[in-house]
Amino acid sequence: MKILHTDIYRFSIPMVPFTIATGTMHYAQNLFIRIHTDAGYYGVGECSAFPMIVGETQATCFEMAKDFAACWKDRDPLDIAGRMEELHAYTAFNATAKSAFDMALYDLAAKDAGQPLYRFLGGRKKPIETDLTIGIGTPEAMAAKAAEFKKNGVRMIKVKLGKKATEDVERIRQIRAAIGNDLILRIDANQGWDFDGAQFALRQMEPFGIQFCEQPMRHWDDDKLPELRKQTTIPIMADESVFDHHDASRLIAAEACDSINIKFAKSGGILEATRINNLCEQHGIPCMMGGMLESRVALTAFTHFALAHDNIRYHDMDTCLLGHTADPVIGGVKYKSYFLEISDEPGLGVDAEEAFLQGCVKATV
Repeated sequence: MKILHTDIYRFSIPMVPFTIATGTMHYAQNLFIRIHTDAGYYGVGECSAFPMIVGETQATCFEMAKDFAACWKDRDPLDIAGRMEELHAYTAFNATAKSAFDMALYDLAAKDAGQPLYRFLGGRKKPIETDLTIGIGTPEAMAAKAAEFKKNGVRMIKVKLGKKATEDVERIRQIRAAIGNDLILRIDANQGWDFDGAQFALRQMEPFGIQFCEQPMRHWDDDKLPELRKQTTIPIMADESVFDHHDASRLIAAEACDSINIKFAKSGGILEATRINNLCEQHGIPCMMGGMLESRVALTAFTHFALAHDNIRYHDMDTCLLGHTADPVIGGVKYKSYFLEISDEPGLGVDAEEAFLQGCVKATV
């Protein structure tokens, strides 16, 4: 099989503004690609730029994608490791843009094998239930939103924090009071606290039954994580501190976290995500499947990956429920309540709507 050309789209999805500790997003800054081959079919991929975390924007992803597509013309898409090594040799970092290309290769490989991607990766069907996330607001507004979630059948709530520690404690106090003790409550500070703030907040939140805290401090404070773990009973999940398996190895060796959040936008796609998960599994560190603001295209890939790895024990796969006001996707994963289900079509089993793509900025390389 040979790559003929790649179509690249600025896949902008309007959404209700969503706020975390590092900023507010007003639309999903996504990129969608189709890698066409001489086999008569193409592979699709999507990435979602979150500049406050990964340092990439939709514009940078679009420009890098044109260079990546040029690197791969006339190449064999089934040599996934070889193709990704070419991108790594071409440019350091840019994991978000790379992840769309990695995803498209896996779509092609599974289609070539005549298998759904989860089976191609060695997985099987099993229940995948996501949490639902509350963005940062006033304690009262967040508590009201949590009560609404509970009424709608949500069983796991993830709460964005990372502002002033005392206010964050009040947010959690009011949320727990609004939903009772039967729902799972997770928190994510998105690097918003310093060590003293994290220590204070986590100690004060211990009575509220927190399942885990994601990324309490900036990644440059990773050396303080082992001490923070000793100061609280709330388990620590690393997110922005882990982009690749080298980061994971460093944190595991330092006993700096209890679990790790895997996101393709950080890892550069499925190939590196697999390395991270395998390393974590060897050391008894469970992982979570997370995302940025992807559409159901990438969410479908997340689901396939989660089905293929039993060490993915937590699922933060609500990206399309965080205020997207459009769903320009054909096929792919479906939400059944807060469980995710996919078909057994070969590959990812998903594509973007042609009518929506007609309105997107496009490049073909």
